[in-house]
Amino acid sequence: MIRLVRSAAFALLAALACIGSAAAADYPTHPVKWIVGYPPGGTTDVLARIVAQWLSEKMGQTFLIENKPGGGNNIAVESVVNAPADGYTMLLVNPANGINTTLYKNLSFNFIRDIAPVAGIVRAPNVMVVNAAFPAKSVAEFIERCKKMPGKINMASSGSGTSVHLSGELFKSMTGCNMLHVPYKGAGPALADLIAGQVDVIFDNLPSSMGHIKGGKLRALAVTSAEREPSLPGVPTVAETVPGYEATAWFGIGMPKGTPRDVIEKVNAEVNRALADPKMLERLAELGGKPINGTPEDFGKVIAAETAKWAKVVTSSGAKVE
Repeated sequence: MIRLVRSAAFALLAALACIGSAAAADYPTHPVKWIVGYPPGGTTDVLARIVAQWLSEKMGQTFLIENKPGGGNNIAVESVVNAPADGYTMLLVNPANGINTTLYKNLSFNFIRDIAPVAGIVRAPNVMVVNAAFPAKSVAEFIERCKKMPGKINMASSGSGTSVHLSGELFKSMTGCNMLHVPYKGAGPALADLIAGQVDVIFDNLPSSMGHIKGGKLRALAVTSAEREPSLPGVPTVAETVPGYEATAWFGIGMPKGTPRDVIEKVNAEVNRALADPKMLERLAELGGKPINGTPEDFGKVIAAETAKWAKVVTSSGAKVE
């Protein structure tokens, strides 16, 4: 009798496994929702729409971008953490998710535990940009002006806890510049005010500022990566003036913990195909993005390493959520 019960149990488990595999093989059978924690117009939104178009064309279902700004990106994360783990809700993973682990003390989730890494997309430098009419023409001139006007220069960001915010905080701590942080709900509104002269500087993710730089509305003083960025020839690195300074942004896809492995691998494989496509690589390179290829585990290592790195910056800079 016991053997019969065990046999039935194993048969049931095998059947369920087959159903799961079949479901993954057919995935996606209806539109997939992709949550972006910022309003339209910023880097995360731009990258998500580029990759969503590829996935929609190649996987036979629409990948719909849903913007959920606010809460320093935590509203978007919480909505994905609480979504069904069926592969039909994705998160645009970005630096804020690693930074917030240290910056916020009472989150309702643990990002590394509750979000399954799916695929990396790109890593890109931030860029230190000012209004085209701003007097400083170089990082050295900017620092000099800061020192002469302590607390008078307004530093915009796409939100507290973003890489844009922390890149600026790192600059402040390494240069002694006293700037007032002005957080926005995304890069779009922050850049609009920068162009209008309402704020003075932002350490923005390169993709969202690139068009304004090329259009002459903003002036790039430097990029935040260790090496110069080919898409901005002639623009130096911050480190050329502030030795040791380095900060880059990274982006990818996550899903709720417990999402079927077959589904995760299917999306991962398609993203890697996109990152091997010459036209896609050219498009990402125009935005300063360098591909993060690899397995879900590879992207998980990126998340863990960046979380640890920015924890040190948050602690040393004394940055707080405003």
